[in-house]
Amino acid sequence: MRKVRIRERIEEMADHCDVEVALVVLGGKWKLLILKYLLTGPRRFGELRRAMPGITQRMLTRQLRELEDDGLVERTVFAESPPRTQYALTGTGDSLSTLIGDLDKWGRWYRERLENSAES
Repeated sequence: MRKVRIRERIEEMADHCDVEVALVVLGGKWKLLILKYLLTGPRRFGELRRAMPGITQRMLTRQLRELEDDGLVERTVFAESPPRTQYALTGTGDSLSTLIGDLDKWGRWYRERLENSAES
């Protein structure tokens, strides 16, 4: 049985602050990183875990479930022995590719800026 997550319903948020909606759905340390890895194609749980060595199994499970609940990620269980589970972006999740690419570029620019400032 999956635990229901507790957060403010998006439908009840103020209309004037769509950034808040985005932060509720994408906020946290790991969600954008998970989505970035899924942009290259479907991944199994273990592949995602190895790609992000700092995340715990519990946290990865939680973040994937929230992304699935929000319609950004779909989970497919294959009827094999042993069972295999795969995660992939939905169309809604894939719509974030430009945003994630822009954040990646900005992060690289900012890191270089800090490195250049430290050298001065």
